[in-house]
Amino acid sequence: MIGNFDCVGFGICAADYLCIVPKYPNLDEKSEAVQFSFQGGGPVATALVTLARLGCSTSFLGRIGNDYNGQFVQEQFQKEEVNISGIIVDDSMPTNQAFIWIDRQSGKKSIVLNGRGYRPVQKNELKTGHISSLKFLLIDGRDAEAGFELISRAREKGAQVVLDAGSPREKMTELLRLVQYPVVSEHFGRLFFQTEEPEKVIESLLELGAKAAVVTLGDNGCYGGDGNQLYFQPAFSVDVVDTTGAGDVFHGAFIFGLVQNWSLPKTLKFASATAAIKCTKIGGRLGIPTLDKVNEFLDSN
Repeated sequence: MIGNFDCVGFGICAADYLCIVPKYPNLDEKSEAVQFSFQGGGPVATALVTLARLGCSTSFLGRIGNDYNGQFVQEQFQKEEVNISGIIVDDSMPTNQAFIWIDRQSGKKSIVLNGRGYRPVQKNELKTGHISSLKFLLIDGRDAEAGFELISRAREKGAQVVLDAGSPREKMTELLRLVQYPVVSEHFGRLFFQTEEPEKVIESLLELGAKAAVVTLGDNGCYGGDGNQLYFQPAFSVDVVDTTGAGDVFHGAFIFGLVQNWSLPKTLKFASATAAIKCTKIGGRLGIPTLDKVNEFLDSN
């Protein structure tokens, strides 16, 4: 079925195996899990699930394996009503796995991605025939050649591009020149622009052609700028269980604000609230709120 989508996302996805532990075990030390969860994961994938729960129409493009984890990933998308017509099921590779250990005291995590055998999507493999129109394209900067091709196709349909950049990747400068809304991590700014100052990162992103740019700082909040003014949004205080996927949820909620044509300050506040609520439960998906829940949270904060 050909559809109209608020956002189409292209990137890697994974099956997340999550354990909350009393404390990180030392080498040669055993520990017992306080809580375990098995969830779908991946930055773009989780952002699309966020958008779907908030009420937007979404579609995921990417490659998975023809295995148990791949079937689980597809089922999780279907449960959330994320369109998966653009998924490539590959018999020759395993689906990515992420093994995540979460410290019970802080909610901070360590992630090991098992992407062995993953085959980057080539531009001639992209499946976009089910897309008649889209408002936004979200990419993670991986699989560069296919990403550039998809940006070209999306822009022909009048879509704008959002980039989730946690770390610098191949052809990043060229990519940033094509992106209207880069949302980057503090880590990205430090490595790519060689600065610890979010203000300078935003200035550099705007100089490359962004309409608006955001730098996320984890529990220290985020900065955003649109060329007219710089905005700071502090993080909301919640009882943190797990920070896994907080940035991914932020990206999805940020795009929701773009779909609604909100101001940048309102969008940053909404995205920060949505990410904070997510952190009250284990994993990137379990705690993603509905629009009503975010609004209730904002009313009380």
